[in-house]
Amino acid sequence: MNLRQIEIFHAVYLHGTVSAAARALNVSQPSVTKVLRHAERSIGLPLFERAKGRLVPTQDARTLFEEVSDIQDRVRSFRRACQNLRQGEGSVLRISALPSLGLGAIPEAVARYMAGHEHILFDLQTSHHDEILRRLYERETDIAISFDVPASAPVSHQVIGEGELVVLFREEDYPDAPPRIHLEDLRDRNFISPVQSGPIGDMLAAELDRLDVSLTETISARTYYIAAALVRAGLGMAIVDNFTAEASLAAGLANRPLQPALTFNVNAVHLENRPPPHAATDFLSLLAEVMEEL
Repeated sequence: MNLRQIEIFHAVYLHGTVSAAARALNVSQPSVTKVLRHAERSIGLPLFERAKGRLVPTQDARTLFEEVSDIQDRVRSFRRACQNLRQGEGSVLRISALPSLGLGAIPEAVARYMAGHEHILFDLQTSHHDEILRRLYERETDIAISFDVPASAPVSHQVIGEGELVVLFREEDYPDAPPRIHLEDLRDRNFISPVQSGPIGDMLAAELDRLDVSLTETISARTYYIAAALVRAGLGMAIVDNFTAEASLAAGLANRPLQPALTFNVNAVHLENRPPPHAATDFLSLLAEVMEEL
């Protein structure tokens, strides 16, 4: 399908009728019908079935819709960029960050940055470690904020901060918690296990092996913000990064760093042959300040 056919398919899928799609696109109904038929012929599949005056997507159409939605989002982003350039306004910063940073550090940095750069637009998204390279390669993002730098990949990076693993717990469960907590002190406490790949999970697993410590795992969570929610629900303690801990703090919750400390770098990663836009330099400096405060 070409872009026009994708646009028509997307509109008909969302609105359910040719007439509603035509109104949304400000075109004639015959034009929508004609383009939709051409789209079905071009891919060799029926996309809709008529039922009670509406067009019901086929299973094939439902499968295609997610891909088409991504294309539509990128086309809209491209159009916004063109409009900004015509109007002499700022560029779009496309930034992908780990969910733990997206909970607090990134929103705070964006708010401060936009106070002095009203014409800069942000396209923000969260990504897990295994998605970073794909998003960079497919140009879904210009910069990935990550705890890890993909090995043997054509990327460059700069260290913009440092994080640390902390124990997140309810104060009533650990009222006499020391300033720093040894992993050995958690042996007999209910522990929410971070079942995930990536540098943070690997770092914790290596330290537990080194100390020959086995924790009582009552439940597992594949993301740190889910682990934090489970702590709030009273299901145990969790070891998370300090950014997740700070963003998740609420009445009755506390966190303490480990002894010895387990620290990691926070990196801004981009493709070697595609350096980030100039506007990103100031933003990354501001993000580094926010993370330092946290």
